[in-house]
Amino acid sequence: MKKKTNANPAMVFNTMPEVQQKKKFCRFRKNGIKYLDYKDANFLLKFVNDQGKVLPRRLTGTSLKYQRKVAQAIKRARHIAVLPFTGDSLK
Repeated sequence: MKKKTNANPAMVFNTMPEVQQKKKFCRFRKNGIKYLDYKDANFLLKFVNDQGKVLPRRLTGTSLKYQRKVAQAIKRARHIAVLPFTGDSLK
């Protein structure tokens, strides 16, 4: 059996439908938040996955400056036992 080839190689069609991704934004810059409270466990849980790990910037959409502050706040909250180190008792 012969493989069919396209006579015009410039006419290549994408069979996958285009899916537009939602534009990510930094919620801290949008809302004007300058201080991140490490004692607010409910807010910090939005940046932690089920295993207790810090979610990356590409998933949360935060800027580099605030991602560092989020990570530091989560570490402080873990140290004073506001957040658990592991995800066993999360959510």
